[in-house]
Amino acid sequence: MFEAISWGAVLRVAQSISQAAPFILTGFIVAAVFRRWIGPKGLRKLFGDGTWRSLPQAWALGMLLPVCSLGVIPVMREMKRAGLSAGTILAFGLTAPLFNPLSVLYGLTLSEPFTILAFSLCSLAVVTVIGLVFDRLFLNTAEAPSEEPLVPYGIRRILAVFVSMGREFWSRSTVYILVGLTGIVLLNVILPKASFQSSVNGGDPLAPILMTGVAIPAYATPMLAMSQLGSMFQHGNSVGAAFVLLILGAGLNFGIMAWMLATYGLKRSAGWMVLLLGVVIGLGYGLEKPLYPTDIEAADHSHAFDIYCCPFAIDQSGYASQVLQKLKDDIRPEEIFSLYALAGIAVIGLVVRGVERSFALEQWLTKSDASTETESTRWDLVLPNWVLGGVSIAGLVAASVAMCFAYYPSPDECLEEIFIIKGEVLSAALSNNVDHALYWLPIWEDWNRRLQVGVYLREMSLSDYHRMKARVVRDHLELLEHALEDEDREEISQYSRELARAYARLTTAYMSVQKGDPRLTER
Repeated sequence: MFEAISWGAVLRVAQSISQAAPFILTGFIVAAVFRRWIGPKGLRKLFGDGTWRSLPQAWALGMLLPVCSLGVIPVMREMKRAGLSAGTILAFGLTAPLFNPLSVLYGLTLSEPFTILAFSLCSLAVVTVIGLVFDRLFLNTAEAPSEEPLVPYGIRRILAVFVSMGREFWSRSTVYILVGLTGIVLLNVILPKASFQSSVNGGDPLAPILMTGVAIPAYATPMLAMSQLGSMFQHGNSVGAAFVLLILGAGLNFGIMAWMLATYGLKRSAGWMVLLLGVVIGLGYGLEKPLYPTDIEAADHSHAFDIYCCPFAIDQSGYASQVLQKLKDDIRPEEIFSLYALAGIAVIGLVVRGVERSFALEQWLTKSDASTETESTRWDLVLPNWVLGGVSIAGLVAASVAMCFAYYPSPDECLEEIFIIKGEVLSAALSNNVDHALYWLPIWEDWNRRLQVGVYLREMSLSDYHRMKARVVRDHLELLEHALEDEDREEISQYSRELARAYARLTTAYMSVQKGDPRLTER
């Protein structure tokens, strides 16, 4: 038992680090840009500090920046350093991990667009109410900003950003990020394998409360939270529990809670948590009946929450090899790139520490070089720091939008991938290679989602006809998965044939998109 739990913790933490790497990298970049190019004064202006629009503005900015609940920690620390109020900081910190262009588009195919809109507006209500009440109850949470000399234009302005990123990596930000991962370990110890599959079914009055206990220590990226949200709607799980999972699972972790405790003290942190839980759970219960899907057949269990449980059963063996194989299968190219980039930032931080022992690096960065300024030519274009900062932040948003088209390819590309995956799944299922088939099934389901988003992204609509064809394939994938888990050869053969027919109908339907089928825009 101890071995299963230990290796399970290793796997869950490694998976979380790899999934979080792109968002943590973005967080370090945003924090450095805020510090070096925008500065405390510009940052307070950006967030509308001291005005009525500070909380909605923090919510809107959080919706645009692609960070997670771990990657937002260095950004929150920089906002605190700039002298922003606690309400604004926490509003941004709670919203930024919930939505970004990628996850919102993904969510539009998982459930009704109205549901995603309702959850977005409810998140605005959460941060606005909590922020206003918190700032009224606890005054003077904004401290005097830590001003520092500006870096002159030129190569030093670029170097200053990398220096700040390296320093931030070897700061308390990384400590809080590591603390945030301890929740995954705790859940791995408490929840045995597949033990949470039937705990939040629709109609269960305790479902939002149970989900709260899991969501607070859990870590979920925006994409993972959105996919779990869609799975809960498809299986008829509690809508209130889904809302709790989105807000607390994606927006909160032990690292943020530890930073709050160290920054604002026990009284203020406890007050904020009580407000947060009261509003979120209250809204969860309020959304249960109005948003509960009426066109689905409720299931008695869901695999969406297996990621929070221990991945290994007690009677298994070969844990180390399974961990390595699982990581090899799961880690994406962009995650590998981000891990290498974070390693590079760590090296930069070590170099900065070494240089600063014998050289006044900060003084050199901020020293005004009059000779350079007087020698500028008419070809030089000197941009203010706020312009560079604004362009950098806008560039991150634009890159996130551009990644939507890369992550969600055109229908013909998706169908090519699904054709290959179909061969892997059906051949493995019919030859009794259960493990191989179970490995490819979620990959097929993911590409089934990408197919729908790819069409929606390019056509700005997705007809009920095309939604239904994709939904039939998804349902047959789930039936085949259950048959494989039960090792029922007769059902495996039957559902494999039905899945092949559903795939053929899906291909015919979505290939017509390329030819301008008018049914695409039917509602």
